[in-house]
Amino acid sequence: MRAVIWDLGGTLVDTYPDVDRALASAIESRPSSELLHEVAQLTRVSSSHAISTLATRHDVSGQRLRTAYEATKLHWQEHPPPVNDGARELLAAVQEQGGLNLVCTHRDRDSAAALLDSLDLQVHDMVCAPDGYARKPDPEMVHALLALHSLRALDCLAVGDRPTDVAAARAAGVRGVLLETPGVPLEAGDAERVTSLGELLLQVGRSAGPTGV
Repeated sequence: MRAVIWDLGGTLVDTYPDVDRALASAIESRPSSELLHEVAQLTRVSSSHAISTLATRHDVSGQRLRTAYEATKLHWQEHPPPVNDGARELLAAVQEQGGLNLVCTHRDRDSAAALLDSLDLQVHDMVCAPDGYARKPDPEMVHALLALHSLRALDCLAVGDRPTDVAAARAAGVRGVLLETPGVPLEAGDAERVTSLGELLLQVGRSAGPTGV
């Protein structure tokens, strides 16, 4: 394995609790556990899907929900969300064995770079959909990273928290692993699944050969 292709929010960084609570609080001032679970199931598809669906289901302005979502980004400028458990260790293991940590995200570059910098997460390269790439599940961003770094798909692993992450990886010929939130089932067919990034540490170790990851 020569590279791990990461999604950012929800995979490297645990952004979901803040996003879920912000959207739920735009519907109920003191959101119930049932509402938070409903929101969680929707945000794991996409934030846009969550906003449009919640607006229809709960007769809430889509703009109100969008404003609540955007407010999380302002909050993160002073109080960044935590790094997901096992992420730092897996990043380090990949780098120590000569591999590349690459990010493939729907976030704009400034927002993504600020989030990485605020958490002192070091990656080798990043492609962002707003730079002119199609959004996942289209594999264009994955193909771009493979081409930029002269990588073969079979030498890489992609990790993401949404079915679209795995679909994009598969379409590019890359093995994709879905990071699931316990208690929030996702429809992703026969996708390989983990509930902790730590589960991948042994696999990274086993994949190391005489020339590294």
